[in-house]
Amino acid sequence: MEWINATLLPEHIVVRSLEEDMFDGLILHHLFQKLAALKLEAEDIALTAASQRHKLTVVLEAVNRSLQLEERQAKWSVETIFNKDLLSTLHLLVALAKRFQPDLSLPTNVQVEVITIESTKSGLKSEKSMEQLTECSTDKDQPPNDVFDELFKLAPEKVNAVKEAIVNFVNQKLDCLGLSVQNLETQFADGVILLLLIGQLEGFFLHLKEFYLTPNSPAEMLHNVTLALELLKEEGLLSCPVSPEDIVNKDAKSTLRVLYGLFCKHRQNAHRGATPQGAPN
Repeated sequence: MEWINATLLPEHIVVRSLEEDMFDGLILHHLFQKLAALKLEAEDIALTAASQRHKLTVVLEAVNRSLQLEERQAKWSVETIFNKDLLSTLHLLVALAKRFQPDLSLPTNVQVEVITIESTKSGLKSEKSMEQLTECSTDKDQPPNDVFDELFKLAPEKVNAVKEAIVNFVNQKLDCLGLSVQNLETQFADGVILLLLIGQLEGFFLHLKEFYLTPNSPAEMLHNVTLALELLKEEGLLSCPVSPEDIVNKDAKSTLRVLYGLFCKHRQNAHRGATPQGAPN
């Protein structure tokens, strides 16, 4: 969902449920056109079930052609996607990610246990099987834990000291805007201060129409945070994947992880810019 929301951010599309938001082909239509850089001959808005199914058919046919798959080879179909089958939807999205964004960090070796139940004359008959969602890999392929995984696991008593250092850094940078931060988790959850901080540090202005200055819903908060993470990725300041939902949900580790890249870059810049006379930075 983070990948889809980042890809469709310029179109102001936010996905909150893969089953509910992908089944009718509307968002799949926008996503595939954006990824493949082509235009599909399908109606933009489909209101009836029949028109939604037709739209989904057009989109999936184009997807299968792009992936060089015959319909019988695909692990999804119009019926399964339209019936909100999560497993089929995930298979489809993983295939799109592998094709158009192979560097996307997806968990490896994800398997799903599938239970098939059949009604027979003697009663219900069930079978179990394992469905592979993502490719297997060795331990050597796994990305190492980042600094905050280690910090929270091995030295939790130092977390508050790190928070305090980052809060002091943030407040120094936001002072000219008349803003201050006391609580990292709560005050960054709506994305507003984060966006203003990024603009202040990276030296650009975000037009107010690009984000919600006073967000009134989780969707508006999610929009702000997703935009902030996209900006950080473009600047090369996000070394580990971070879910915007975690920031909105006030997850301390994710919030620190986001701020740490800014902290490191601009603290180092401040040190390099200091003069021997000790002039104020």
